[in-house]
Amino acid sequence: MNELLDYINDPDIRKIAGKIIADTRISPEDGLLLFTKAGLPLLGMLTGIVRRRKNNGFAYYIRNFHIEPTNKCVYNCRFCSYHKSSSDPDSWEYSHEQMLEIVMKFNDKEVSEAHIVGGVHPSYDLHYYGSLIKKIRQLRPSLHIKAFSAPELDYMIKLTGMTVEEGLYRLKEYGLDSIPGGGAEIFDEKLRAEICNEKTSSESWLSIHETAHKLGIPSNATMLYGHFETYAHRIDHMERLRKLQDRTGGFNAFIPLKFKKANNSMSYLGEVSIIEDLRNYAVSRIYLDNIQHIKAYWPMTGKAAAQLSLSFGADDLDGTIDDTTRIYSMAGAEEQNPVMTTDEICKLIADAGFEPVERDSLYNRI
Repeated sequence: MNELLDYINDPDIRKIAGKIIADTRISPEDGLLLFTKAGLPLLGMLTGIVRRRKNNGFAYYIRNFHIEPTNKCVYNCRFCSYHKSSSDPDSWEYSHEQMLEIVMKFNDKEVSEAHIVGGVHPSYDLHYYGSLIKKIRQLRPSLHIKAFSAPELDYMIKLTGMTVEEGLYRLKEYGLDSIPGGGAEIFDEKLRAEICNEKTSSESWLSIHETAHKLGIPSNATMLYGHFETYAHRIDHMERLRKLQDRTGGFNAFIPLKFKKANNSMSYLGEVSIIEDLRNYAVSRIYLDNIQHIKAYWPMTGKAAAQLSLSFGADDLDGTIDDTTRIYSMAGAEEQNPVMTTDEICKLIADAGFEPVERDSLYNRI
């Protein structure tokens, strides 16, 4: 691998490449230089070294489904295509019975995980959602329940008057297993004020996840990219995640989420190219040296782009989904009815030159 260094002309990039090959942590300044000066072919080679070191030639998937309780939300983020007002004919709020019907549709199917996330409903508190989890647990005792983004948790816990620690502990008692990474968006406070000024702050997002980790509740992390942010904003975001992971070790995976332009007030920005997507995956894999997995969420990227991302640092494609999510469909994603069979996922992975591995929510091999 050291021979690779002989072909790198830029001394700054050669030095960073040497760190990567030696498995030495790169600095925020190094990360910014990778974004701005390293070509995509070189990034592919460097991130391939890191990917193989962490996950060999494996690419993971899970049998899962989503429950989206409501798209009514107290927040109205500028990038969001999911939010609807109560008077909008396209809004919904499911009852417990309706959500349990979704669970029961999978009674004759092998599924490992229920992913529950939606809008921040003005009146649904911790106990409303906690009792839902308890009912799901009664129907499918072995199902891993990954539920509620940090903004949802922040709001539902405040409605009960509990502290974050008290609320998360209570949800764990109800049966919550882990939490997803949504709502992180971009951590830079000035930029966050421009695109989602009403939403849970960066500090609160990080605090909620840190508290969850300390209570034994693992989580994922995300970053919304491809809008107003600069490369420096992305590195700052990843640096905050890396520091938290150093303290807790509680993040299972990092999921870059691409801004999609349909049906929101930032549509005029358009979307970044697949070249930029791959660059972002590659730098994320290199920079987040203490987060084991990088996920390419195929309902957002599309199947072909997700397949390609496996060669640029991603090692997880999420799961079968079974057409149970509308969040990215409403934002104009290529996959309007997201569903893949396990055979399709395995072929997609194998055709990219990797070994498909079915996993559970904590990345144990099934």
